[in-house]
Amino acid sequence: MILSVIISILGLLVVIFGYTTFNLLRKNEKIEDILFSHQEFIDKIDEHIKYSGDRLKQLDQKEIFKSDDEIGWFFNEVKKLQNSLSQFRTNQ
Repeated sequence: MILSVIISILGLLVVIFGYTTFNLLRKNEKIEDILFSHQEFIDKIDEHIKYSGDRLKQLDQKEIFKSDDEIGWFFNEVKKLQNSLSQFRTNQ
């Protein structure tokens, strides 16, 4: 009698633990998929930051934009933004 009760309780625990393990595995796989897609997005942004930094350096070497007009001011602001993004990129 006692043995059958113990076996029933153990069987119930196995079913409960099996279900919770399967449920946690499913959730973990979903999170891994989301993480992978976010990593791809971050890699693309990283490539854009690097490309735009290189392109801004090329434009700045030619001194096409002067700082005394509105376009020059805007170009300097874009350079500041690019420097901040580049610093963030290298710190990661």
